[in-house]
Amino acid sequence: MTRSRAGELLRRPEEPRAGFLELFFDLVFVFALAKLSQNLVEHLTWSSALQTLVLLLALWQVWTRTAGLTDRLDPQQPPVQVLVIATMFGTLVMAAAAPEAFGERGVVFAGVWVAVEVGRNVFLVLILSGHETQRLFARLFFWSGVSAVPWIAGAVAEDTGRIVLWTLGVAVDYGATALGFPTPWLGRSSAADFAISGEHLAERFRQLFIIALGELILVTGLAYSGSGFGADSTAAAAVAFAITALLWRIYIHRAGQLLAEAIAAAADPVRVAVSAVLAHLVMVAGIIAIAVGDELVIEHPFGHTYPALTAVILGGPALFLAGRALFEYGVFSRVSPSRLIGIGVLAALSPTMIFLPPLVVAAAAALVLAGIAVSDAARARGRPPEPPSPPA
Repeated sequence: MTRSRAGELLRRPEEPRAGFLELFFDLVFVFALAKLSQNLVEHLTWSSALQTLVLLLALWQVWTRTAGLTDRLDPQQPPVQVLVIATMFGTLVMAAAAPEAFGERGVVFAGVWVAVEVGRNVFLVLILSGHETQRLFARLFFWSGVSAVPWIAGAVAEDTGRIVLWTLGVAVDYGATALGFPTPWLGRSSAADFAISGEHLAERFRQLFIIALGELILVTGLAYSGSGFGADSTAAAAVAFAITALLWRIYIHRAGQLLAEAIAAAADPVRVAVSAVLAHLVMVAGIIAIAVGDELVIEHPFGHTYPALTAVILGGPALFLAGRALFEYGVFSRVSPSRLIGIGVLAALSPTMIFLPPLVVAAAAALVLAGIAVSDAARARGRPPEPPSPPA
């Protein structure tokens, strides 16, 4: 492919909005998040939670790398479309295999993950031949090959060996990203290699967050439809829906609307973008925990509140607030006290909640989130909109 042909694959500055292909790609993550939360519902243990976290980190990398790909390349171009759709199918297979990834489907999950990550970068190196962007994907190819070793080794290992090796694979991937993909003969990536479009990335994060909330709606609706529609399950479904609505309200309040402007105003846009990636990862992890709690509360509103159930009902909102605080810091260089107070209240409530029914525990979490939403509205009333001021 000639230099001019490779250049045609780049996204044009006048087209910053996410396209239908990217929305189509996001649909598979409804299924992926649902499978992760369903597996936790069926095996709510600390070891299962760790396994779910490793799988989430692996799937999250696929999403972030694809978002970065379509931020750099034009999704209207047929080669890019083929690559995104192939990645989407691979993600679908990984999500389907996720519940048994630490059992008999380990080879499927790891094999497809390696095929997606390595194959995608090989394809990009080839189609971008002669263009300076090729160097970025050459670095990604190198590191995807390095991380493939523990992933494949973990697939043929068992029990503790698999979780250790796959955790190492995840650590290699995220560590390489944090260090700028240092690669023999190619060096590290620079900010210019990423050419971030703040408006496009902000829209992609908003879309992903809505997808995550959609998974909460799906879980709530399915659990309620099989509950018998009793007064107790109806109350539990109402609390679950209220929590979903409050998550949306807290997310969009100012920081959720100003990420694009914050990236544009930042001295180091890549730093703000990476902060947003981490913040959304923590928020999505919290939403998965909330989904687990919602389903179990709707199924057994007045059942026994064991410690692991308390952890997901209260820990899910706490994780979301922690991610939201990190997100706010990336946009405004400060964190609203209500976020930290909310986390503290949820933590303080945890020891006593095991003596109360799950529905009451969920209602307490909803009240904490409602207090934060009210605090946000009260603080903003009568004041001019605060401009973004990302960290220097």
